[in-house]
Amino acid sequence: MTTIKLVSVSYVAFLFCRISLATLLWISFIFQLKWLVCIVFLIFLFSAILKVGRAPMILLYSCTFDLILPSKKVMLDENAMRFVHFLGAFMAFITLVLLYFIYAPVGWGFLFFFAILKTVSALGYCPASKLYSCALSNGKCCSILKGTKC
Repeated sequence: MTTIKLVSVSYVAFLFCRISLATLLWISFIFQLKWLVCIVFLIFLFSAILKVGRAPMILLYSCTFDLILPSKKVMLDENAMRFVHFLGAFMAFITLVLLYFIYAPVGWGFLFFFAILKTVSALGYCPASKLYSCALSNGKCCSILKGTKC
């Protein structure tokens, strides 16, 4: 069983990260840009490797706009966010495999599903973080209606 490790990040930087990735996925789907899914994959992968405090999108915002107009800090579970980012990278990888090597129409359908999930996460309810917290509680999950930030 993993312990909770809290990390403090800018709330607006965290929001920027969530919304930007969802937007990139939708742009990729609407304009059928496979290379944009590659960018999303790399962002998720580096976010998982570097952890949420040094994630590319968090750093991008924190080193630019947050210097001009600082926002309040939010405490996040670093291990949960790492799981979330690895899961996002995995879903982006599956999308790329489907698009490039298996059958592109199925890949676009999977990207549509992925974009919906990321949009739900961007709006404040994170299914992947909920999955992580349920795995930690040995199946004694709280109500699914109680959202967790992603």
